[in-house]
Amino acid sequence: MVIEEIVLGSEEDNCFLVGFPDFPGQRWRTHGSTYSEAVANGAEALESLIMAYEATGEELPKPTFSKAA
Repeated sequence: MVIEEIVLGSEEDNCFLVGFPDFPGQRWRTHGSTYSEAVANGAEALESLIMAYEATGEELPKPTFSKAA
């Protein structure tokens, strides 16, 4: 299973935003003041999401696939 993580720089917030488009709910799950910090925080957020799904017995969302050129 591949879960897409989006890290986007936000000049307005002066940080990098992290989201997981395959998971319903909020668009952005975490952030970081540097790209590396955002990726590390994203990994923690994803782990927490998966643990929450497992705790409630919910099936993880099916990943969407993008085709590269």
